[in-house]
Amino acid sequence: MDQFEKAGYSQESIGFGNRCAVLMVDFQKGFTDGTSPLGRSDHVQRAVNNTAVLLEAAKAHGIPVASCRVAWNSRDDMAYWKIGSLYDGSFYHGHPCTEFDPRISDPDYIFEFTKTAPSIFFLTPLLTWLTKHCIDTTIITGCTTSGCVRASIVDSFSHGYRTIVPEDCCGDQDEGPHLDNLRDVGRRYADVVTLQDVLAHFKTLSPTADRRPTSPEETA
Repeated sequence: MDQFEKAGYSQESIGFGNRCAVLMVDFQKGFTDGTSPLGRSDHVQRAVNNTAVLLEAAKAHGIPVASCRVAWNSRDDMAYWKIGSLYDGSFYHGHPCTEFDPRISDPDYIFEFTKTAPSIFFLTPLLTWLTKHCIDTTIITGCTTSGCVRASIVDSFSHGYRTIVPEDCCGDQDEGPHLDNLRDVGRRYADVVTLQDVLAHFKTLSPTADRRPTSPEETA
């Protein structure tokens, strides 16, 4: 038992609630295509491929899915990032690096939008969308774990959502920071699970029910 456990960390389990949604953070070509300096991580590739499996299962069960990418108009509307490769124009609107990775893109099903800060929640339409779909549980995937994924986990927790993080559906530049950050958020804010754990939960749901509200009566 380490000092965190002795102090009471990790003693509570969160679990899935009544209605979940899958959130995909920054699975865009700038982070998943090897032609980008930020897109050369095998660890991120693993996360994209596993999330593609999760996406297909979510669609089969009618579970809402939202996906964000990060992009700016110019350096003028960017925060003070310390990542030099963000300033070469490849993350400006219209550049191929801002395109969603085709393995996890389905605009006919997924709510896709653009953000400008680390968290998928910060000044985006996500909260309205989650409210519309009566969501109480977020399943967070994406890259990078130590950056935008962690920020999204903290915001999900802060907004009162049950927060589930499938470890093998998140990726980082190196595995060490990935594991360190998930261990840390798992002590405090989220249940860190596996893809198979989430798929097992989906199997407890009706296989064809569309869980996306389509009428006022359903959202009442």
